[in-house]
Amino acid sequence: MGVYFLAIFVAMPIIEIAVFIQAGEVIGLWPTIGVVILTAILGTTLMRAQGLQTLAKAQSQMDQGEMPIGAMFDGICILVAGVLLLTPGFVTDTMGFLLLIPPLRQVVGAKLIMKLVQSGNIRTNFGGGAGGAGHPGGPGRTGGGQNSRRPGRGPIIDGDFEDVSPDDKPSSANDDKKDSNDPDQGPRNLPPHNS
Repeated sequence: MGVYFLAIFVAMPIIEIAVFIQAGEVIGLWPTIGVVILTAILGTTLMRAQGLQTLAKAQSQMDQGEMPIGAMFDGICILVAGVLLLTPGFVTDTMGFLLLIPPLRQVVGAKLIMKLVQSGNIRTNFGGGAGGAGHPGGPGRTGGGQNSRRPGRGPIIDGDFEDVSPDDKPSSANDDKKDSNDPDQGPRNLPPHNS
């Protein structure tokens, strides 16, 4: 991987110089410099607008209890696009503008995720819940209906309860041992009720 970055680091300035020379011969020196400055200004404006939209989208997803993975990837692409657009050159400007196109970012993101999944460096769970098949909230959960897990609702705890209040408690042999004149004495094994 380091070899690729070194090759890009060495090759990119050479390519940019060659393109500058060709553009200077075709449109002249000052128009070439003007185009580079104009693309930097335009790119910075687009980057700021899309960055604010992405930030709002990420905030909205986090408020709904979702992980804003797509918005984070968009933010990274917009940041890289900004660096490329501020770097003088036609090739870097072209790459920066391409990263500012949302459908192209989605295609790049999908291919990158598939490559990471195939390499085994990332694990995914598309079940929409906390676990996989057989876990509560996962795709293998049975019972659906009201108790099915929805994002942002917290954990679901299933259980049974038994009301042990003094009014509903069935009579037993131990009731004779209680002091019937003591109203503060609650059910057995529970702390006294203070009024």
